[in-house]
Amino acid sequence: MNKIRTRFAPSPTGLLHIGSLRTALYAYLFAKKNGGDFILRIEDTDQKRNVPGGVKYLMETLKKFNLNWDKDPYIQSEHLEVYKKYAEQMVASGDAYYCFCDQERLDESRKKQVAEKKAPMYDQLCRRNSTPEEIKKNMENRCPYTIRLKVPENRVIVFDDVIRGKVRIESSNIDDQVLLKSDGFPTYHLANVVDDYLMKITHVIRGEEWLPSTPKHVLIYEALNWESPKFVHLSLLLNADKSKLSKRQGDVAVEDYLAKGYLEEALLNFVALIGWNPGQGSTQEVFSLQELIKYFELEKVHKAGAVFDPKKLDWINSQYIKKLSIDELYQKAIKFLEQKEFFQKAPTEKKSEEYIKKILQIEQDRLENLFSVGESSQFFFQDLEYDKNLLAWKNMSGEEIKNSLEKAQKILEEVSGLEWRKDSLEKIMMEKAGAQRGELLWPLRVALTGEKKSPSPFEVVWVLGKEESLKRLEAAISRL
Repeated sequence: MNKIRTRFAPSPTGLLHIGSLRTALYAYLFAKKNGGDFILRIEDTDQKRNVPGGVKYLMETLKKFNLNWDKDPYIQSEHLEVYKKYAEQMVASGDAYYCFCDQERLDESRKKQVAEKKAPMYDQLCRRNSTPEEIKKNMENRCPYTIRLKVPENRVIVFDDVIRGKVRIESSNIDDQVLLKSDGFPTYHLANVVDDYLMKITHVIRGEEWLPSTPKHVLIYEALNWESPKFVHLSLLLNADKSKLSKRQGDVAVEDYLAKGYLEEALLNFVALIGWNPGQGSTQEVFSLQELIKYFELEKVHKAGAVFDPKKLDWINSQYIKKLSIDELYQKAIKFLEQKEFFQKAPTEKKSEEYIKKILQIEQDRLENLFSVGESSQFFFQDLEYDKNLLAWKNMSGEEIKNSLEKAQKILEEVSGLEWRKDSLEKIMMEKAGAQRGELLWPLRVALTGEKKSPSPFEVVWVLGKEESLKRLEAAISRL
């Protein structure tokens, strides 16, 4: 049995789609599960769509997710002579032909077919009418040409898909696809087949959108007397309304999610579960990359379209955030915090690493993504503005609120520096509050945060410190 070899073959046309990340992950997992190779191939033959720096971006993105490839990346545009060789070989064998039609004629033919409500396909003029003499003359005169696949007539093309089983397509529905363009660059179809064969790819794992192209690829394999690899077409990613995941309804690029504070490990975990699960009654949903390699099987990839559930992503991301040490969380969160206006305007002492790490300890269990860090705790960084009526617990009078705040003030004044810890502060405050916890703790919490909802007052005073906590209590009393 040949060594398992998969590939991820993106085009450097911009940001990486979240669906492409899943394709790369599945190809990687399958190769590693079976002791095989995972190859990175850059399909850059469509020069008009390539983005400057696109190749570097793709490589850096894969490295962020630890999807490390074997061998050096293969760049298609560096091997044009290889594709031309095989295109000419197909012409010689009668499986392809030269087409001298110019773009204007092709456009007119397409318009006519669309007007007649026919599927736009090449009308095979050069296939039907070009004589050997005309072809020779055109070549001698250096007339621009393409090489097209000669699709056989009246044939059903059959191939096996690991996920979908046997697929059959009538040859009448397949266009005489261009294999080699007039500029000498191959189209996706020719380059894809040639490279997969020469690289000894055993399993072609790609998105469902390439399923209609596979019969063309099968014909190219046959024309070159090559054995086809196994085909694996992954289902589309869908929005909640079952429409195709697109920019119209939200973010689709991997970079968009990283910019929103989703961790690479969490995002990878999440995309693995869009269309796959370990089966056998497993309820596990948080997987390391090594665990994914251990449990992944192509047979457990779902055939139906998979819904992209943002809430599930939030939950998985929160699980990974909870696992971080405070030092790790600080390193990952600080760049997001520094973007916030409330942080930028905060006094220097409220930007210290020690102070921020205390805040993160409180926020850690509540965070779903790092972009939201500090958003619900802005009171730690700025002076408070709030309606004094918010200080009242139930129907407390102004005098009762004042007495409560003064009591809290006295309690905190008596807490020693050694006791200024979350656990100690909570124990002391709860004992002093007795049966009237609401009357003591509600006004205290509002005085410290100015919010209806916030972390517990014990956590807040611990972060703020004794001096700032007492200062805020004094400010609250002066409002009454």
